[in-house]
Amino acid sequence: MPNTYTQLHIQFVFAVKFRAALIKADWKERLLKYITGIFQANNHKMIQINCMPDHIHIFIGMRPHQSISSLIQNVKTESSKWINGQGFCSGKFAWQEGYGAFSYSKSHIQQVIQYIQNQEQHHKKKTFLEEYSNFLKMFEIEYEEKYIFKEPE
Repeated sequence: MPNTYTQLHIQFVFAVKFRAALIKADWKERLLKYITGIFQANNHKMIQINCMPDHIHIFIGMRPHQSISSLIQNVKTESSKWINGQGFCSGKFAWQEGYGAFSYSKSHIQQVIQYIQNQEQHHKKKTFLEEYSNFLKMFEIEYEEKYIFKEPE
């Protein structure tokens, strides 16, 4: 769109279904590249991506032509299909329902990049649920703990 100018920096956080530690080190980098490709195919700018065995952090420069919900639905659907098609997991891989989307100003970009790069060290001190709850509190998002993530049935 002519004369449309934006500066939208969004960090997405979402978990593997039931927070299962299914993302293995031997295929993690391939997954990150695949997901980066999905964002680039949707004309968004990947700034930083990293994951732990049970969740992922994605930081992008977002273009306004697509809604956050449709973008994340596309990323989760396509990456799940790819993981299952590659046979990386013995059972069916799926992402948990829902996600966190947190916006940042340009002055915070380096801080967010470093945070995402240092996930392994960060999670030696905090669990994913503690981390996610801290994000919700920091961004003053009202939530009910029982609805944050679905437990195994």
